[in-house]
Amino acid sequence: MKVHLRMIGCRLNQSEIETMARQFSALGHEIVDEPAEADHFVINTCAVTNEAAKTSRKLIRDFNRASPAGETTVTGCYAQIAPGEISGLPGVRRLIGNGDKSQLVSQITGERIDIIDIEPHNRDAPNSRTRAFVKAQDGCDNACTFCVTTIARGAGRSRSIAEIVREVNTLRRAGYQEAVLTGVHLGSFGHDHGDRAGLRHLVEALLSDTEMPRIRLSSLEPWDLAPEFFSLWHDRRLCRHLHLPLQSGCDDTLRRMRRNTSQREFRQLMQAARAAIPQLRVTSDIIVGFPGETDEEFDQSERFIREMDFGGLHVFRYSSRPGTPASRMRHQIGERDKKARSQRLLNLSSQMERRFGETLRGTDNDVLWEKVKGATPEGYVLSGYSDNYMRVRAVDRRDLTNVITTTKLGAYTDGEIHGTLIESAPESVSLF
Repeated sequence: MKVHLRMIGCRLNQSEIETMARQFSALGHEIVDEPAEADHFVINTCAVTNEAAKTSRKLIRDFNRASPAGETTVTGCYAQIAPGEISGLPGVRRLIGNGDKSQLVSQITGERIDIIDIEPHNRDAPNSRTRAFVKAQDGCDNACTFCVTTIARGAGRSRSIAEIVREVNTLRRAGYQEAVLTGVHLGSFGHDHGDRAGLRHLVEALLSDTEMPRIRLSSLEPWDLAPEFFSLWHDRRLCRHLHLPLQSGCDDTLRRMRRNTSQREFRQLMQAARAAIPQLRVTSDIIVGFPGETDEEFDQSERFIREMDFGGLHVFRYSSRPGTPASRMRHQIGERDKKARSQRLLNLSSQMERRFGETLRGTDNDVLWEKVKGATPEGYVLSGYSDNYMRVRAVDRRDLTNVITTTKLGAYTDGEIHGTLIESAPESVSLF
């Protein structure tokens, strides 16, 4: 069977779709990049905004046009909360809810998967593997008034530390250089098993029991972290990037959102993190136009965001989602105001990312090269990421895809830092 897989939304969705790809491959099925070549499609949908749901529907129709005889299996949050909107779309043969997603490949193929060992399937081409997204946790017990994820994903539940360690070791043997831990509410890892320090224990196990060169944490709710958590970064394998969703810098808005933080608490957390981790990059999520957000509240939020001096933002216009308390709140904000506020923060985000990038000028940083973007007479144009998740560009006579090298960072231009390699790469890489 030729399978084309696609995801929309968060890194957890990306982790899940990558796991499905490995499972299909382990069973002997072919993963194809072009929809026209596929006879089966799998789409992992998102429902966090109306736009995400719209994109999911469009993809399903696009798949059917590309391969009218192909069958489509739809899973993910949009499939969970709105199956009736999806089931009648062309080509859809199967809807699988989030609770049954781990068995999706078995349901499609009719083949049982006892273990997932991807090593034999990737050893021939290790350089195609750089970063792997590892699902550590699913579901959420928070009650943010804007979020449909709790409805779509259910209660928080964690995998075992031993299972995650085993997966990361398997990924390392397959050639991956970086593991990214993901979850809907990653900071609550282990809470469902009575371990309030579960995430710390997981990270400690990965640092002691695996040889993965880089370990990165995805989004973490700020109230899940204690100052002593940041002492883990004494191990340089832990990447110096934290994504801490703030959502608003105004305390009144945060209370309506039912976020378990405040300006004071968030400020203290940022100070503790930056004191413990040199050259730490902190990014955040911000929602604009939340019901009741006045001009004064937005201005207050913007001032606090500037004070926090993030290394970049993900900015979202509030989107009313069915079944959430915020959808029933009064004083809904018009799209024109949402768009204007969003643009202001997007402009600010660009300024803050550039400012952080300039603080790295002249420093040495380990860069994982992820692809070759082109070539010049001087060599390959390499693109990769620093450990603090800044895109870096360099030119070298060797194709260094999936190689980590120490790199002198230079000027920040057009969304990336120009670097110069100062460490020799392995002799096995190809020369220009």
